[in-house]
Amino acid sequence: MQLKHRKDYIKRRHLRLRQKVAGTAERPRMAVHVTNSNVYVQFVDDAAGKTLASASSVTLKAKLNVETAKKVGEAAAEAAKAAGISLVVIDRGGFKYHGRVAAVVEAALAGGLKVNDKQEEA
Repeated sequence: MQLKHRKDYIKRRHLRLRQKVAGTAERPRMAVHVTNSNVYVQFVDDAAGKTLASASSVTLKAKLNVETAKKVGEAAAEAAKAAGISLVVIDRGGFKYHGRVAAVVEAALAGGLKVNDKQEEA
């Protein structure tokens, strides 16, 4: 497969990541997707093929930056708690864990979500 565009590289990294990461009903996959204009977060049960909760920056109507990403992370944590989700596995969607992606994940973790059983409350 000849790669020419940035999206091709992102898709290839995401496929490689998805071989290792899968969500269940007890521990759904927190899928983060970043575009030039918005940030999207979904909590997915891959076993059933269903989205359990979601949050995005579309409703915020704000310029996309790290601060907006933090607000989306907080909203995602609230949506997850409303759906009864406390334990998640992170899917960064082929993007680097840096900037907006890191801000979303860290805000969600600060909002009460846990990545593994051994993680203690901060």
